[in-house]
Amino acid sequence: MTTPIEIPPPSLDDVLYEKRDNWALVTLNRPVVLNAVNWSILRRLMAALEAAEQDDEVKAVVLTGAGRAFSSGGDLQSTPPGDDLPTPSGSQITMKIWQMQKPVVAAVHGYAVGQGCELAGICDMTIAAEDAIFGELQIRHGFAPPTLITPFLTGPKQAKEILMLGERITALDAMRLGMVNRVVPGEQLLQVAADVAQKLAALPEQTVRLNKMLVNRVYELAGFREALDYRGDPAVAAFTGREAEPDPHLAVLRAQGWEAFRRSRDEIYGEQEAKG
Repeated sequence: MTTPIEIPPPSLDDVLYEKRDNWALVTLNRPVVLNAVNWSILRRLMAALEAAEQDDEVKAVVLTGAGRAFSSGGDLQSTPPGDDLPTPSGSQITMKIWQMQKPVVAAVHGYAVGQGCELAGICDMTIAAEDAIFGELQIRHGFAPPTLITPFLTGPKQAKEILMLGERITALDAMRLGMVNRVVPGEQLLQVAADVAQKLAALPEQTVRLNKMLVNRVYELAGFREALDYRGDPAVAAFTGREAEPDPHLAVLRAQGWEAFRRSRDEIYGEQEAKG
């Protein structure tokens, strides 16, 4: 008989934040459930990302998971919090990473599936341990992807294979498909991710930020933000037989994205002209 696993209650330590010199380490910290994403992780992760964003000494962020996995995805057993405090949605978290001017590096080991796969995918760079397993497994439960990032990481045929079959993907295959930048031995994962963060932090800050925004802007012109808000697409609504319901959070973020880019661009060029 299998002994039931006691799941710890939500805690302020469900996401850990550690400042290391000129970069920050953010760790999903629900190892008993392989860092399944619940309301507590969503709240703490948003707070950690905002802390890194607001700290002028932090130039880059590394995102990883405690224990045996990066994240096993959305917590299907999660119950709503018993308070009225705001909880960010998964799309708000992914768009926070997308819109942050500071680069975010995912350090992935073990499972990164479902929402965990998308969280790793939205990061600017993804370093994977040899034991990492990726996959959009939610089709097995009859769900569409929470964040439609995969088609922008891979080609259309690869994206259809990933999303329609829901199979597990090894780290090497994930790199071949464009989901991962590097695959390294597990014992080297955090050190390699830290090295990447330190290199990013040592480069000209404004140019690193600008180049991130320029790459993002290419994908936004190709419809990235509209694709994320696919639930509000009339064509998708007609296919599913449901009323189109645009995500109000994505609508706000879509409006803010280009304006934020323009402000940052003007600030950068203004500083460069001032320096002559």
